[in-house]
Amino acid sequence: MGNEKKGVGGAALVSSIVPFMLKTHDNLQGTPQEVFDGMAKAMREDRPHFFRQFFEDFYGASMLSKPVSKEWLAWSRHMSMQASLKATLDCAKAFATTDFRTDLAHFRVPTLVIHGTADETVPIDAAGRAAAAGIEGARLIEYEDAPHGLFATHTDRLVSDLKEFARELARV
Repeated sequence: MGNEKKGVGGAALVSSIVPFMLKTHDNLQGTPQEVFDGMAKAMREDRPHFFRQFFEDFYGASMLSKPVSKEWLAWSRHMSMQASLKATLDCAKAFATTDFRTDLAHFRVPTLVIHGTADETVPIDAAGRAAAAGIEGARLIEYEDAPHGLFATHTDRLVSDLKEFARELARV
C-alpha cells in the first residue's frame, strides 16, 4: 500500500480545443472570428436548425457517410437544446476565445493527444498538432478521416489507444 502513486500520472487530450481556436495575428492556424460570429447568429435565430447541421459536421455525417445512427444525431441535438441560449452562447464564446497556449509549457506528465484529420469542428492543425508540438514529449495519434466526435465514430480504436496509454503509464 505504501508504493501507491498520487496525483496526475498522465493526460489525454481527445479532440481538444487546446491550445487556441481563434485566428489572430499570432495564431494563423485558428478559425476566423467571423465563423464564430456566424455560429452565434445562427444559434440566436434558430438553434434547432443550427444544431442539426452542427452535429452532422461534428460526427462527419453526410449523404454518403453515416458514421453514427440517426439516434446519435437526435440525442446530441436533444441534449444541446436542454441548455439555455445564454449558456450555449457563452460556451461557444469560451470555445472560441480561451487561450491555453501558455499552459502547454506547464504539462509535466506524459501526454497523449488524439485528433481526427477530418475534424471540421476543431481543425487538427489549430488544435491537435499545435497542442502536441507545444507540450514537451507529447505523443500525437492522428485518426485518418475521423471527425470531432470520434468518441462515437471510432469508439473501439479510441478505447484501445487510451487503454494502451494507461498501461504505459502504469509501467512508469
